Amino acid sequence: MGARCSKFSACWLHSHLKPSAIESPDQENGGKNEKNSIPIFSEFSLEDLKSATNGFSSDNIVSEHGEKAPNVVYKGKLQNDTWIAVKRFHKTAWPDSRQFIEEARSVGSLRSERLANLIGCCCEGDNRLLVAEFMPNETLAKHLFHWETQPMKWAMRLRVALYLAQALEYCSSKGRALYHDLNAYRVLFDQDCNPRLSCFGLMKNSRDGKSYSTNLAFTPPEYLRTGRVTPESVVYSFGTLLLDLLSGKHIPPSHALDLIRGKNFPMLMDSCLEGHFTNDDGTELVRFASRCLQYEARERPNAKSLVTALMSLQKEAEVPSYVLMGIPRGNEPSKQPLLLTPLGEACLRMDLTAIHEMLDKSGYKDDEGIANEETLNSKKQGDAAFRAKDFATAIDCYTEFIDGGTMVSPTVFARRCLAYMMSDLAQEALGDAMQAQVISPEWPTAFYLQAAALFSLGMETDAQESLKDGTNLEAKKSKN
Repeated sequence: MGARCSKFSACWLHSHLKPSAIESPDQENGGKNEKNSIPIFSEFSLEDLKSATNGFSSDNIVSEHGEKAPNVVYKGKLQNDTWIAVKRFHKTAWPDSRQFIEEARSVGSLRSERLANLIGCCCEGDNRLLVAEFMPNETLAKHLFHWETQPMKWAMRLRVALYLAQALEYCSSKGRALYHDLNAYRVLFDQDCNPRLSCFGLMKNSRDGKSYSTNLAFTPPEYLRTGRVTPESVVYSFGTLLLDLLSGKHIPPSHALDLIRGKNFPMLMDSCLEGHFTNDDGTELVRFASRCLQYEARERPNAKSLVTALMSLQKEAEVPSYVLMGIPRGNEPSKQPLLLTPLGEACLRMDLTAIHEMLDKSGYKDDEGIANEETLNSKKQGDAAFRAKDFATAIDCYTEFIDGGTMVSPTVFARRCLAYMMSDLAQEALGDAMQAQVISPEWPTAFYLQAAALFSLGMETDAQESLKDGTNLEAKKSKN
């Protein structure tokens, strides 16, 4: 344990915690932390991409439509160890090489955490290829229609809808409102299991077939009449995706609208979700889907109103996507998941309310030293404020007790740690959790609280290590 203490020393804090750690936006809520890591747009040689995909090996095909599709997507790895997705078009798709490069550069200028961004292209002879960020956790179709271990949770379905709406709004704001054949195969999940919209659908000639959709039942009415995609057509397709999320099946819009008009919309809902959402929430999303699926294009909402409406429906917004999806972060299935205690689970989820209840109920560890009446009174006042969730007062009283210096209490540091987290002071919270560990090196709670503070600071790897340490100590205690 001594090595662990030295790792999280005060010097470590100053050298590892960047000043912007607390101020930087949360990636789960559309922050910008990742944007700087997205490579700039490049033009690749055919040889580069052959090497990356093992000669365009069939073993590297990741396209849901398989080898029969005219445009095939391969998984690849560049020499700098960057994983990529390479879309190889049929040679007739882009006869004009200049138009292809201009279109690719235009789409490649977009950069959003809601997109699987385009990072390059290749145009040699008849070859037309696009290179995008690789998304390791498969497609929405896989998780929604062909799940193996658990159906997608209601909160995650709402998040998928919101993130897609945000992707469409971003594209619209950049003059790229047209998206070709928006469907569940175009929605991909990144290493954190956040849903992203494939950039390939933003290319004018990127359709996988001759028609807008492989199934006419899902094609926007105006496209059937005119053969043209409009921003309103994209919203219609978004409505079909909402039906997918509601039902867990690919239901034709006409059938769904008949059920909605007949007030039989409960029949639309995925039976796996029964009891996991309120009728009001289900009704609201059904109404919203029906607005997107209006026959007259002008009656459908725009991208901005999609975001506004879906923002108000979000549930469990503080829970990371990989937790909601039940998939290890970074797509590392070889690692066995930790068997966490309720406190460990609460710290992983960053459920501060649950942590507060557990700390309050668990009471105090043995304190060392003798407190005089004045400092003891500060502790009592701090406990009363902590119980009443008056965290500012709790911080003041606990600080007065700690500064008194006559009594050492790991529990006071633990409680002040949570009070700091409740006050959005994650760095101070980490310092207190570390101090509790120094006082009581075998106390799992100190490690769990470190994990929660580190998660708040965006320091995922260290947070997971602290969770692991706390879990191991808990297991050790249970054996004794």
